[in-house]
Amino acid sequence: MKKYIYIVIIILNIICSNTVFAQDSQFSQFYASPLYLAPSFAGSTDGDRIAANYRNQWPSITKSFQTYSLSYDHYYPHLKSGVGLLLFREQAGASNLATTNVGLVYAYKFKFRSGWRISPGLSFFYTQRNVKFNELIFEDELRSDQTTGTGELQILEKKADIDASFSVLAFNKNYWIGATWDRILKPNRSLTGDVIEDPWKYSVYGGVKFSIFDKYNWASGQSISPSFLYKMQGEYSQLDLGLYWYQMPLVIGIWYRGIPVFKELTSNDALAFLLGFKVDQFSIGYSYDLTISKLVGFTGGTHEISINYLFNQGVTKREKRKSIPCPSF
Repeated sequence: MKKYIYIVIIILNIICSNTVFAQDSQFSQFYASPLYLAPSFAGSTDGDRIAANYRNQWPSITKSFQTYSLSYDHYYPHLKSGVGLLLFREQAGASNLATTNVGLVYAYKFKFRSGWRISPGLSFFYTQRNVKFNELIFEDELRSDQTTGTGELQILEKKADIDASFSVLAFNKNYWIGATWDRILKPNRSLTGDVIEDPWKYSVYGGVKFSIFDKYNWASGQSISPSFLYKMQGEYSQLDLGLYWYQMPLVIGIWYRGIPVFKELTSNDALAFLLGFKVDQFSIGYSYDLTISKLVGFTGGTHEISINYLFNQGVTKREKRKSIPCPSF
């Protein structure tokens, strides 16, 4: 019983407190949800792409955190631009405290003789937070034997606002580096009628792709890709460090999440293990986050599934494009 009371208290603090230090949802397979990571990834294929993602975080907790993402993007060669649509939803708790984002994404592609490409991107979102007030349990209901309901004031069941993101991505045949500025318009999330804005979120990510064994003409086609993702939002920071190994059609990855050196920022969080398959234009990946923080043994880890499908692909006659070397997962 204490466990559920704690969960209720946490949710109420999120909804009703005057000061909120929020953190956005995340994917362990962040490159498999490219438009959520950065609008610069719009149009990064030679045609059309659909990406779907599902994350179930801490399933040992009843009504745990659920995250869904669906995106579509297309490249227009005559405009050197990519355009996309992103649908994103996160929800948690018995009252289904949820945030839903619907956004349009645009990215432009610059090409340089040195082999480098630079892609600035911009996205605009309609965002809405909602909760089922009648399904919330308040302190006075826990202390009273009466079933007449709570004495707390009714809160808003939904709050809508607009938001925007901006990013820049640079890459060549083997390297990529990028940065994203999210929550530019600081949308108001308060369900009490107050003004509680989301803090700005900054992300920096990059990596390098190494081909292995090619010069020996043995097991050619293999590659390894060490990469990183650093995020900062409000008072919180997080660093993901990982390594992908790829040999068609198999992809294996391992990630560490946390900043063990600067423990005042955050502690160890999780180890993420990835297994994926990529055949032609279709790829599917599964990852499991093993909790290594003080919550180990209570969360049940995290399960995540990603699906990417590319179609209408082909090198255009106007330009010969180079793909971004970062993994699809």
